[in-house]
Amino acid sequence: MTLTAESLLRIAMANPVNAEISARLPELGLNQCMLTAGCLFQAVWNHQAQRPPEWGVKDYDVFYFDDDLSWEAENEVIQSGQRLFRDLDVNIEFKNQARVHLWYGQRFGGDYPRLQSAKDGIDRYLVAGTCIGLDIETGEVYAPNGLADIERGLLRINPKCSEPVLFDRKAKSYQARWPWLRIMEPQSWNG
Repeated sequence: MTLTAESLLRIAMANPVNAEISARLPELGLNQCMLTAGCLFQAVWNHQAQRPPEWGVKDYDVFYFDDDLSWEAENEVIQSGQRLFRDLDVNIEFKNQARVHLWYGQRFGGDYPRLQSAKDGIDRYLVAGTCIGLDIETGEVYAPNGLADIERGLLRINPKCSEPVLFDRKAKSYQARWPWLRIMEPQSWNG
């Protein structure tokens, strides 16, 4: 089976938490709201490993884009989200992608460009194939690097976020949970 946007969504929404988050997020009225990261692509790996779709998901990431760069505005979204999803008993992380450049250096070291959209944040994940998001408004899957790497279990450094040390740490954490994943060296990216 070739992994398509439709099959990715079917697999990811088998996790009832993803389905609930997707259904309720519109209530928050967030600009460029995207459910993203591990809650989506890890469901595929779990499906392939015949595990429950939510197995190994540490948190559920929601990206949005608000020109108000204040911590107070982002914190209000976080608080509203906690109230909305209180009954789910999972960690849901809300991140205003317009603000990431303000705190990234202190948290991870190095510079981070000022982003222009929520999709820009997804574009900069450490592992190229994991750049996947679900646009809550349109229901469309955003996957700028395609879905083949996730389907094939390939972990490649993202050229848009070339941080070899951070990539290695992230890739090895995935491989510890899904041992069949393969970490690809840059020279082997063509195949």
